[in-house]
Amino acid sequence: MTRPAPAPAPTTADGRGHRPAPWVRTRLRAAPLTVLLGAALAFVAVLLAAALPRAVDRGADQALRSFLHDQGPGPTSLSASVTSRGGRMTPQDLDSVLAALRARTGGAFRLDASGPVHGARGVKASNLATPGLDRPEAVDPRLTLVHLPEAAAHTSLVAGRWPSGGEPGAPVPVALSRSASETLKAPLGTVLESTPSISGTLRAEVVGLYDATDPADVYWTDLPCLTKACQNRTPDSLPKVYWQTAALVGADGLDRIGAWGEGAEYFWRLPVDTGVLRADLLPGVSREIASFVTGPTASGLSAAFKRPDLHISSRLPELFKRAEARQRGAAPLAAIGPAGVAGVAAVVFCLAAALTGDRRQAELRLLLARGGSRHSLVRRLLGEGAVTVLPAAALAAWLAIRLLPTPRLTASLVAATAVTLLALLAFPVRAFVLLSAPRGPRPRRRLVAELLVLAATAAAVLEVRRRGVAPAAGLDPLLVAAPLLLALSGALLLSRLLPALVGALARAAGRRPGLIGFLGLARAARGGGGRGSRGRPSVLPLIALMLAVTTGGFGATVLGSVDTERLQVARQAVGGDAQIAAPAGEALTPELIRAANELPGVRTPVAAWVEEDDAFLFGTDRGSPQVRVVVVDPVAYAALARTVGRGRFDPALLAGGAPGAPLPALFSGDLVARAGDQAYRLRVRGEELQVRAAAVVDGTPALPGSGAAILVLPAQPAVALTPRISSPNRWFATGSVDADRLEELVRAGTPAATAEQVLVRTSAATVAGLAADPLQHSAGRLFWAAVAGAAGFAVLAVLLTLMRAAPDRAALLARLRTMGLRPRQGVALILAEALPQALVAAVGGGLVAAAAVALLGPAVDLSALVGAQVPAGLRLTARPVLTQALGLAALVAVAVLAEAAISGRRQISTELRAGDQR
Repeated sequence: MTRPAPAPAPTTADGRGHRPAPWVRTRLRAAPLTVLLGAALAFVAVLLAAALPRAVDRGADQALRSFLHDQGPGPTSLSASVTSRGGRMTPQDLDSVLAALRARTGGAFRLDASGPVHGARGVKASNLATPGLDRPEAVDPRLTLVHLPEAAAHTSLVAGRWPSGGEPGAPVPVALSRSASETLKAPLGTVLESTPSISGTLRAEVVGLYDATDPADVYWTDLPCLTKACQNRTPDSLPKVYWQTAALVGADGLDRIGAWGEGAEYFWRLPVDTGVLRADLLPGVSREIASFVTGPTASGLSAAFKRPDLHISSRLPELFKRAEARQRGAAPLAAIGPAGVAGVAAVVFCLAAALTGDRRQAELRLLLARGGSRHSLVRRLLGEGAVTVLPAAALAAWLAIRLLPTPRLTASLVAATAVTLLALLAFPVRAFVLLSAPRGPRPRRRLVAELLVLAATAAAVLEVRRRGVAPAAGLDPLLVAAPLLLALSGALLLSRLLPALVGALARAAGRRPGLIGFLGLARAARGGGGRGSRGRPSVLPLIALMLAVTTGGFGATVLGSVDTERLQVARQAVGGDAQIAAPAGEALTPELIRAANELPGVRTPVAAWVEEDDAFLFGTDRGSPQVRVVVVDPVAYAALARTVGRGRFDPALLAGGAPGAPLPALFSGDLVARAGDQAYRLRVRGEELQVRAAAVVDGTPALPGSGAAILVLPAQPAVALTPRISSPNRWFATGSVDADRLEELVRAGTPAATAEQVLVRTSAATVAGLAADPLQHSAGRLFWAAVAGAAGFAVLAVLLTLMRAAPDRAALLARLRTMGLRPRQGVALILAEALPQALVAAVGGGLVAAAAVALLGPAVDLSALVGAQVPAGLRLTARPVLTQALGLAALVAVAVLAEAAISGRRQISTELRAGDQR
């Protein structure tokens, strides 16, 4: 049996064979607007997904470098030293040790471009007995001899010559800074003699004067007295001022440093380049630095130079641990926003796939009925999506990499790939489900899924409260996802309640005149009447809106609490919103206090007398401890303590007692356990008072951060007993005090000799200093960018829901138009249908955000974002949550109104021209 010959292929008029049009090209030409919108959605989502990890990496690197830079070059350097007890070293030995130290660097870290500093210096400074030197309070100045091989490159000789030569027994030639020479009154040619000691009387001759090229250069770190004379105080009970400086000696005077300074110390300081360190490579850098300090590198260097006393130290390991702890503390709080926008974006992709599936369901079923298979159709849909999604995703990823340069690519590429796969597979998977054999309703499956979500939410909340959001082991995704799980649970619960709520509103509207409100609310209760509706609203728009509102409200509450805690920390550090402190032994003039009280914005001014050194309390269980005494007006001080939040008390407790009775005072808890009538003896500057504990307080605003024992006395009775304390030396106030005006007032009302020593502080300046941390700026920028992205995706979810129900709504509007419906009423009908779900979701999201703050807030540690150690916990305030909820609700309302006004009339006209085909 022979096979029939195949039918000839159809030909066109010109004789060429006819081939079917390619699937992808046909589909792209059939719906160009849909293709462009899909590409735009994929582009934006992939751009955000690729950019957020890179922004996090850049923020972490910038925060690390800024934190280390603020520590200064000293703590961020490797410091090596040996003493002359282990044997003297020559200039060549100094250079060889430096070369060996530098040879061990260059692996995980490198040295700063400023270069190492090495040399030798005396262990102690010698007192100078030379007559004619400046002695502010009759105390001899002190001099240290230093040898710096590279000093000439950082100085300029202004007189004389560089020190060299010097016979044994003759004065050692030295070079002195011109500033120190003028301060000490030691001109060129002066012979400086030390006070007699075991080594006898030592002499040094000033043979040269120099100026530092840049006194602020990091080269002079830890060597400040080489550029000028430093003013120090003796460690006595009554300290006195004296001058201390250092002088340079030449290489041939290296051996004479030890005799002058009771021993010599040879040192090498290697500044680490912190400007290139990366947060992800910090563990490797920390291990290499630790090897320098106490590990194999340190042992190898000691053995190589046969100097077991070679000591290498650095604060970098400690600083690295602090930096990592800060990053761990901020990471969970910074990750909440990106996690929220990721959840909302996933919902949008699901809605877009559902909308496309509804629009093309008839086409796909027709192709399936004509012999196509599900797998072949899905492959074609994948090819169709690849042409649209992949170029947009590749462009978005390339743009994110170019706009946010950072060496790390893995996290960004993984996130971009995940979003690309979601955008590519969402519609094919939806089509595969639509083309599957229909199944009956399975309400239990949905119930089980919802119960699983509720169980995961409860577990996450309990875990957060148990471990906190920044556990020691690192970032836990479950803890970051807790607010999102709460929003998801709230959306599922709201989807169960929404039909009943909106149905009740529809019945109430049905009893009123007019059908627009009733029809819109009835359609909202049934899910908008879209295809595939099963009599209830879609849960996906609810999830999108509630995720956006919850994450936005929770994150805004976090940032609001950070601002509140930062202000509280600043107030406790300053003692209010402003402080003026006189130098030790001085007092503030009455005119200055009066003028400060009259400054605009000043509230609750308090003038206080504070004694921190010469006060002792007798009769306590601790013996006779030294205490710090604060003498203030009780009423004004009580108001200040309430505002600052430290040392609160009732001012009536400090009311003066009977004549001869012990003076009532506030005691800190480390002095007495509770208030009582027991009398104690207080000695202040040689005078004694009888005091009793009227109350026990947790501190005082007048001594910020002080852990010492404290007594607070009422001003009038104390001054009557001890007139010496009548002149206040501190001034505190709350309110919006202008720091510039306050400093100008201090300069005008203080003698010129002491004006520079008067301390002026404000809480606003302290807050600005705490908030200048790039770690906090990065977390804030990332959060607000995520909030904006989540809000945009949430609005898009609402618009996609409207578009999904648009065909049935347009048919309804067309029928109603034939019955006399006016265009304005059609817009009102669309608003009545779409807004209830959005408004209820906004309200529900606000409530869930408040619940998230209440449930998760006690476990949140804000110290990393505040910039100081603060107690854990969030402060629930209505403003951040309401701002997010009402803002998103208004944005959604505007979007719905715009969609109704623009597309509603066009849909009605289209339906009227085409006729009702349903």
